[in-house]
Amino acid sequence: MLPPQMPTPEITLSPSVPTQQADVAVVALPVLRDPDGAGPTLGPGFAELLDEVDADVFAVLERAGATGRAGEVTPLPAATASGGPLLVLMVGVGSGQPADLRRAGAVLVRRTTGQGRVATSIPSVGDDAGLRAFVEGAVLGSFVFSMRRDGPAEQPPSGLVVTADPERQPVLDRALAVAGASRLARTLATVPSNVKNPQWFVEEATREAAPLGLATEVWDEHRLEDEGFGGIVAVGRASATPPRLLRLDYVPEGVSGRKAAKLPHVVLVGKGITFDTGGLSLKGGENMKNMKRDMTGGAVVLGVMTALRAVGCPIRVTGLVALAENAVDGDATRPGDVITHYGGRTTEVTNTDAEGRLVMADALAYAAAELAPDALVDVATLTGAVKVGLGQRLAGLFTDDDALHGLIHLAGAAAGEPFWRMPLAADYRDKLRSAVADADNAPGGPGAVIAALFLEPFTGGLPWAHLDIASVGDAADTDAEWTSGPTGFGVRALLYWLELAEPLAGVRTGRRRS
Repeated sequence: MLPPQMPTPEITLSPSVPTQQADVAVVALPVLRDPDGAGPTLGPGFAELLDEVDADVFAVLERAGATGRAGEVTPLPAATASGGPLLVLMVGVGSGQPADLRRAGAVLVRRTTGQGRVATSIPSVGDDAGLRAFVEGAVLGSFVFSMRRDGPAEQPPSGLVVTADPERQPVLDRALAVAGASRLARTLATVPSNVKNPQWFVEEATREAAPLGLATEVWDEHRLEDEGFGGIVAVGRASATPPRLLRLDYVPEGVSGRKAAKLPHVVLVGKGITFDTGGLSLKGGENMKNMKRDMTGGAVVLGVMTALRAVGCPIRVTGLVALAENAVDGDATRPGDVITHYGGRTTEVTNTDAEGRLVMADALAYAAAELAPDALVDVATLTGAVKVGLGQRLAGLFTDDDALHGLIHLAGAAAGEPFWRMPLAADYRDKLRSAVADADNAPGGPGAVIAALFLEPFTGGLPWAHLDIASVGDAADTDAEWTSGPTGFGVRALLYWLELAEPLAGVRTGRRRS
C-alpha cells in the first residue's frame, strides 16, 4: 500500500475581491504585460487593494524589473490591510491567454508553499478557458509524490479562493477532474516497481473504476496464453509477477443497450511495462534507473478513463492497458525467438528491449478484431528516438487520417500538451522485413518511425493515431505545471479531445483498403 499522498489544494469560487476574503494568508493579483513595452498593467483587484494599502505599486514593480511576463512574481513589501499584515503577490499573467494563466497558477501554488489560504483574482483577466487553465496549472503545480514516513517535506497552500461568479462552478469542476486525472497518471508512473507490478496496477485501476461506473475485465497469464496474446506473454514470461491485460469500458450517462451500441466508439491502448530491464538485451544502469515509468502510457489511459464522465464525453470509450514486467531469467524471451501475436501475425524478436511494441501489437490487434471501433489511439513511451527528434517539449503524433490528426493536435494545443506530426513513411516499411517472420521488431533505421510502422498492421485498417510520448513522459526540471519526474502527458490532450460534441468529426469511416 502507498502512504497517503498530498491532496490537491481546495479551490473555491467567490464573487468577492481577494482583499475582502476572510482568513487568507496571501492575496495574489494579476499584472499584465504591455505588448508595446510601455510597462506592466495592473489587473482586477488592484483598485480595492490600493484602498486598503498605502504603497506605490508601480515603483515596486519598476525596482523589481517586473514586466508582467507570465509566471513572474513580485511581492509587495510590508503590506497591511484592515485585517492586519498581508502577503501580497503581484503575479505576471502575460497577455492573459490560457497558457499564461496555466503558468501563473502553477507558479502561484509553488510560491505559496507552506502558506494557508490564498485569495486571487488572477483568472479574472481571462474567459472560461483561462479559468480552466489557471485551475489546472494550480492543481498540477502542487503535485508532490512522497514515500517518506512523515509525508512530503513541503506542503502546498491549504486552499485557493478565486474571484469568479459561482455560476462558473461547472468550469471549475471540469478543470479539477482533468487535472486530477493527470495527477493520477503522474502518481502511478512515480510508484516504485517493488510496489508496482501488473497485478498491482489492475487492482488500483479496479479501485478507481468501481465508483465511476466503468466496467472492467482482466486477462491473467493463463487466459492470455490460451487466447493467443503472444506478445504480452513473451515480454512478461520471465517476471515473477505475470502479465495482465486490462480492459475498461465507458458509456455515457443514461445510455444503454442498442442506443449505446450505436454510439461512436474509440479505443485507447496504453503501454504498461511496469519495469523494463531491457530483457536479455539488457539496458545499461543509467538507462534502467527510471524504467518504473515505462507504464506511463497505461497510466495515461487509466487517467483519461476516470475523467470521461466528469467532462461529459458523448461517445463510448474503451481503454486497454497491456501490462508486463520485462525481466530476466532462464525463461526470458531470447533475441531470435519468433512470437505469434493475437490474430496470428508473427514477429522475430531481434531486440528484447523493443518490448513495448510487442505488447501494444496484441492489444491493438484485439481491439481491431473484436471491438471494431471507429478509431484507435495508442499511447506509449515507446522510443528514445522521438526524444532525439523532438526534445522534451513535444510528443510525436503518427496518423494517416488528417481529421484525427487535427482533432488531437488542436486539443493538445489547447490543453498545453502539444504534438508534432511525424511521418508514417512508406519508404521504410521494407526495413521491417524478416527472413523468418512477418516482421522484425528492431531492424534499425529511424527509430520512432519504424516503431509506428511496426504497429500499423495490427490496427486492421482502422483510423488510428499513435502517440509516442517518450519525449515528454518525464520532465527534467520543474517548470510551469510540470514537476520534475513523470508528467502524465497526454491525459489533458485526450480529455480535451473526447469532451468535444463530436470527437470523430471528419474522421473517415470504415477500414482502409489493404
